[in-house]
Amino acid sequence: MKEFLKRKNIEISVRRYGIDALGAMAQGLFASLLIGTILNTLGKQLGIEFLTTAGGYASACSGAAMAVAIGYALQAPPLVLFSLVTVGYAANALGSTTLSGGSGAGGPLAVLFIAILAAEAGKAVSKETRVDILVTPIVTVLVGVGLASLVAPAIGTAASAVGGIIKWATIQQPFLMGIVVSVVIGVALTLPISSAAICAALGLTGLAGGAAVAGCCAQMVGFAFMSFKENKWGGLISQGIGTSMLQMGNIVRNPWIWLPPTLTAAITGPIATCLFHLEMNDPASAVASGMGTCGLVGQIGVYAGWAADVAAGTKAAITPFDWVGLVLISLVLPAVLTPLIALPLRRMGLIKDGDMTLR
Repeated sequence: MKEFLKRKNIEISVRRYGIDALGAMAQGLFASLLIGTILNTLGKQLGIEFLTTAGGYASACSGAAMAVAIGYALQAPPLVLFSLVTVGYAANALGSTTLSGGSGAGGPLAVLFIAILAAEAGKAVSKETRVDILVTPIVTVLVGVGLASLVAPAIGTAASAVGGIIKWATIQQPFLMGIVVSVVIGVALTLPISSAAICAALGLTGLAGGAAVAGCCAQMVGFAFMSFKENKWGGLISQGIGTSMLQMGNIVRNPWIWLPPTLTAAITGPIATCLFHLEMNDPASAVASGMGTCGLVGQIGVYAGWAADVAAGTKAAITPFDWVGLVLISLVLPAVLTPLIALPLRRMGLIKDGDMTLR
């Protein structure tokens, strides 16, 4: 069996499924649903129908895009990879419902589990018969769609329940949960896993989504400014609007450098929930909650939520206080607090010059 799995490039490991596949799924999500949300928002605000149309098509393909990205990360052969389009569409559609038939939040989570299993099944039979062009797609599609029919609604129910508990707890205890959600999602963003996929899978919106945005911004902007001496403007841009994951290698070498942005997240999270009541109510997806300042997707998502709330009549208008809160949480506080928190660590020699140099 070990020889067969090795020959088929089927590696059952946390890294392959929890890091490679999850990270690739986030890229697929970004290239479809996130881009679709950005284009749709720009189209509506600028009155350009073509952008809205293009955004709608991009968002509609999110399930397929995620599944293909997962297959690519698993190094699936072409016939398996192409067959995952159907699998991803089915898993996302069925995962977005619940066992009771209502709306669920488990589409991305269902795609993750089901696409992995379908891809590995397809890889197992790939090129094992003379009619590979028939066998491989049939096995991949039937395994994927069959699993989607059996378990995707349950995943949707479970994800909605967990996400609902987190959102309820954040409303009941905005200070405590503001800290917890901000720190956890921020840490997930810097780790080689996907904070965006986690937020999407759990449907983190509302105050919980706002706390998640705060945590992600604390990590990205915090690291960007804290390491400015080493990395200059290139590092500021690559971390500030790219990802703080670039610091992961340096964190392994010196974990102390992770403390300042994480403490900043613990501060800005409750400020976002308790003072500014920052919410992520983007009607398209909760994925923007886990993006922070990456391409300014988090900020665009917050604005899209404001616009949707105003249109629905649940919010009177977008106020200057809203903008002040968004700018402070997203940029100013992380840029100021993180280097300040790092100062005593530098003086104690726990953080040294060069510890955060991007290589």
